[in-house]
Amino acid sequence: MNNHTPTHIMAFNTLWQHPPTKLRLSKDDVHVWCASLDQQTRTLQQFEQTLSKNELGRAKRFYFDKDRESFIVRHGILRIVLSYYLGIMPGQLEFFYGSHGKPYLAKRFGGDTFRFNMAHSHKLALYAFSRCREIGIDTEYIKTISDDAHIAKRFFSACENARLSELPARQKKEAFFNCWTRKEAFIKATGDGLSLPLNQFDVSLTPGEQVRLLGVKDKPEEVSRWSLAALIPAPDYVAALAVEGNDWHLGCWKFP
Repeated sequence: MNNHTPTHIMAFNTLWQHPPTKLRLSKDDVHVWCASLDQQTRTLQQFEQTLSKNELGRAKRFYFDKDRESFIVRHGILRIVLSYYLGIMPGQLEFFYGSHGKPYLAKRFGGDTFRFNMAHSHKLALYAFSRCREIGIDTEYIKTISDDAHIAKRFFSACENARLSELPARQKKEAFFNCWTRKEAFIKATGDGLSLPLNQFDVSLTPGEQVRLLGVKDKPEEVSRWSLAALIPAPDYVAALAVEGNDWHLGCWKFP
């Protein structure tokens, strides 16, 4: 397990480790798991058997097979990793959802203290876990977006757009995805969803600079309440983690 400074940018080739045989998650720990969404058909069937009727119904609503299979893999892996921590069968887990759609464990499985969040992009999924701390995670595959300037003007704050415009061209793409993932991780952690507009708070975005929540409109106290971290799950990916509080330790594991 790695001691964590919230402003540190992690490297993909040294951070992601095989999980220990016995997992321990204290109130001062944050664990992030990285998993490939490319799974064999047999494994896909095993994941499908762990899902609830509600999840199976949601999976069937996808028009394309690849989207349905991705949903099954993502939710199957979530159940399996949760079972590692809780010591029960993956299919026994029950979830409920907050007013803005954030998932939680049912209280009888420790949902009053155990927190988790997940994100996916392209061929990877990330899962974040904590105790007694709200948590949010987001990841994006770095690709060329033709209308990134329009998206930034629509969703980023005035301060973020100003900073983005000052950067050299070689840094703009990474900065755009830094900003996007950090903002998404933060609203997922708060559970507010888009009831908190993305342009109503500021995050750092310049590649290599300190990773921080810079301000929230009408809520200056939020800056000290949350810490942000940047992760690199694989080449051509960026990710961000938002955690309630400070002085926590980060462990990052590869899904077997």
